[in-house]
Amino acid sequence: EVQLVESGGGLVQAGGSLRLSCAASEFPFDDYAIGWFRQAPGKEREGVSCFASTDSRTYYADSVKGRFTISSDNAKNTVYLQMNSLKPEDTAVYYCAAAATGYAGSRIFCVSDDAQDYWGKGTLVTVSS
Repeated sequence: EVQLVESGGGLVQAGGSLRLSCAASEFPFDDYAIGWFRQAPGKEREGVSCFASTDSRTYYADSVKGRFTISSDNAKNTVYLQMNSLKPEDTAVYYCAAAATGYAGSRIFCVSDDAQDYWGKGTLVTVSS
C-alpha cells in the first residue's frame, strides 16, 4: 500500500515562501498521476498543481499560476510544491494525492473528485497578512 507523507507547512507572512514535500513509501507504477490539493476552512477542496506520466503538460490552478511550482525527485519518490509570493488566501491544509494510472491527464486528475487513489494526511499552511 502506497503511503504519502506531506511536510513543510507552517506559518509565513504574506509575500513569503514555503516548500512542501510529499514522500511516497513506494511508487511501483509505470503510469501515474500525482499532485497537490488544498482545502481552506469552509471551502471545497481545490486541485492546486498536478502532473501525469501520460501528459506532457503540468496543471496549475489559475489562482497559483506564476507563484507555485511542482517538481519531483524520482530517486527519492518525493514530489515538491514550491510556493512563492504567498497570500492570505493560500491558507489551507495542503494534501498530496496520487493515482496508479495517468490516463486521465494532469488536469483531470487535479479537478476530479474521484481520480485519486492515495492521499496523504495533509500539512497546514497559514499565511498571515
